[in-house]
Amino acid sequence: MIRFVKAHACGNDFLIVNAAEVNPKQQREVAVKLCARNTGVGADGVEYLEWTGERSGRIRLFNADGSVAEISGNGTRCVAAWMAHEKKLGSGDNVVLETDAGPRKCRIVEASGDRFQVASQMGVPRFDLRAVRLIDDVIEGVAVSTGNPHFVIFVEDGSFTLHGRKWQEIGREICFHPDFPEQTNVEFVRVVDTNSIEIRIFERGVGPTTSSGTGTCASAVATISHRSGAEHLLVRAPGGEQQVVWHGGESEILLTGPAEFIATGEAFGC
Repeated sequence: MIRFVKAHACGNDFLIVNAAEVNPKQQREVAVKLCARNTGVGADGVEYLEWTGERSGRIRLFNADGSVAEISGNGTRCVAAWMAHEKKLGSGDNVVLETDAGPRKCRIVEASGDRFQVASQMGVPRFDLRAVRLIDDVIEGVAVSTGNPHFVIFVEDGSFTLHGRKWQEIGREICFHPDFPEQTNVEFVRVVDTNSIEIRIFERGVGPTTSSGTGTCASAVATISHRSGAEHLLVRAPGGEQQVVWHGGESEILLTGPAEFIATGEAFGC
């Protein structure tokens, strides 16, 4: 049996598992079984947590399809909230998580029962304008690295269609495009006003999803750098809102959003 904690951040759900309970050679297989929506517990990914101190840990993320992701902003926030819960931390306390994209410092903004607000330092982004040639079209966007890869595309209306095609179709085609040998996350951004944007996400290893922390950061960086967005930006996804602060250049992204526990339990057959 595998013990787990299930949590979500704006509908982006994760299972938190003690890394010591699963043989490293079996972590991929266990993650796929646990994440299966109909035959497992169900989640977008599994965060394997190894405690390294009272307020620090090491995490590795396996997506629902078994692929390894360098980092998830939402997943990291969920783990930080769980650590805060376990150590009875409160507003103003910090935890540090080592990810495959580097260390991330997370500050507990608010703690109330099973609900948390967490502000996470998300590193210094790298980005450039880029065009991707599809079979019958060329899509222009902004390639952004937030420790993992993103391709951000701007759209004009609330349907998020582009050149007469659904965003989910274009997202899938770009995610698996040969230009991205390791695949990429794809975000579609509609600028609402100077202070806010709305996004849709096709997540590498998952598909269309309600939210993404790093996708939120990438979308904000692209908007601030290429659409004159405010340095304090509200980002709305189908699962909820997150706040991004980025002052440009070599400054670090600060992502603030919710994390909520759903359940704890034990899974059989893993």
